[in-house]
Amino acid sequence: MQLTRYTDFSIRVLIYLAVQPQEQRVTVSDISERFNIPRNHLVKIVHQLGQKGYIITRRGKGGGISLAREPGEIRVGSVVRDMEPRLDIIDCETQVCPVRPGCQLRGVLDSARDAFMAVLDDCSIADLTQTPDQLHHLLQLGKTA
Repeated sequence: MQLTRYTDFSIRVLIYLAVQPQEQRVTVSDISERFNIPRNHLVKIVHQLGQKGYIITRRGKGGGISLAREPGEIRVGSVVRDMEPRLDIIDCETQVCPVRPGCQLRGVLDSARDAFMAVLDDCSIADLTQTPDQLHHLLQLGKTA
């Protein structure tokens, strides 16, 4: 199963926010520069992450983005479900398949997807940021002053 870049970028945003110093807010431009993500695309991602309750966005002076919950409370599986438009591995409905009534492929692939999601459900953003100082340092490399 391959996740969309949209979901990939969503997880990267959460990782980036998780390794920031306490109470520090960042901007969409900060994240865009660090990950080389087009700013307009990132605005859509940040908006949806805010709507889903993963982040808090504040406008104006002193504004920015921060996590709405502790990193340990954000399950990667939940993020994937909220950000992915579809989790089906195979589409047996669009194109008529002559073996569909007796085929077991969809069931096997659905089981594989469920196992994949179970692993992601066991993982939190905190699990992905177990070395926050190292990640923060890596994310600061090359940053212009």
